[in-house]
Parts: sequence; C-alpha cells; structure tokens
Amino acid sequence: MPWLRTSDAAEELACSTSFLKRNRETHGGFLIAEEDYILGASKTAPIVWNTESCRKKFHYRGRRIRDAEIAADQLLQELRAVNA
Repeated sequence: MPWLRTSDAAEELACSTSFLKRNRETHGGFLIAEEDYILGASKTAPIVWNTESCRKKFHYRGRRIRDAEIAADQLLQELRAVNA
C-alpha cells in the first residue's frame, strides 16, 4: 500500500491538503483513521495517507452523488408528468 505524507498524497490524489484533512471522520468526513490515514507519533509528525483506499472512497462517494442526482432528476420528471 502506498502510504504518503499529506502533501505527497494530495498531489497523488489531485486534491488539496486541506481537502484531505477536512474529510477525516474526526472532522465530519468519510476517511477513517488507521484505514485511510495514520496520525504521526507526535503532534508535529506528518499524517500519512493510504492513497489507494482514499482514491476508492473518493470514487465511491462521487459515484453515489452522481447516482443521487440522476434519481432526483428522474423523480422530478415523473412528478412533472403526473402534474401536467
């Protein structure tokens, strides 16, 4: 597994370092400690990220968002057809 420091992981995943950090479960996100990232041994030690796991979760989340948008559009079309 490629575990990378925050800056290297952000570059690998084509996102910002703040995006990675905001998506930790401790900050209301979906990335899980010890699965997607590991905290360093001290407060100043870098967080390291499992880029394979993060990439899969980004894709899954993006796919679900797009599927929900499609379902909402279909429902709106059905409602408009019923009300027409």
